[in-house]
Amino acid sequence: MTKESKPDRLRQMGALNPKAEGVRAPWFREAGFFDPLDLVQVKYEMLRHAREEGTNKADAAALFGLSRQTYYQAEAAFERDGMSGLLPRTRGPKSAHKLTGEVMRLVEEHLDANGQLQARSLADLVHARLGISVHPRSIERAVARKKTMKSRRTQSPCRRAARMFTKRSAPMLFAARLARGAWAPSSSTDCGAAWQY
Repeated sequence: MTKESKPDRLRQMGALNPKAEGVRAPWFREAGFFDPLDLVQVKYEMLRHAREEGTNKADAAALFGLSRQTYYQAEAAFERDGMSGLLPRTRGPKSAHKLTGEVMRLVEEHLDANGQLQARSLADLVHARLGISVHPRSIERAVARKKTMKSRRTQSPCRRAARMFTKRSAPMLFAARLARGAWAPSSSTDCGAAWQY
């Protein structure tokens, strides 16, 4: 079994710097820790250099073989998400952009009487009627999302409150609202000692 090289791993992750030869920072030219092929490391060092050394952004970008636009994108991503913001993102649509209201109405009209889903035949129907190619799995996910949303809307207030308090931030949220008097026990609900705000 051959061991995979670092450039191969970086390429698979989408983090291989295509302009590695443009990195002119001296500490990247010496063999060792800094690797001009590692785009995440190059972007981080570019941001650090501008911030810590006081270099202007255009000069920092040029020193690391990147554009000013790349600098600003990396800076915004780093401020928003920290180091993980510099990791490569998957390209392509981030949502089911083909599943418009018109498509979903057609899908819902043609679900089986008992709500069963025949995704492949529905995808064929959408293509025949609307001329839109939709993957059957996308239809399955959209119908499942819709069912989940519908069941959440029909839950009792107590059930919704219980779901809210299972989240990680709920204890802090509860304590903060209790401290400022925004929470009060309610006996008017059917779940006993519920809390309302």
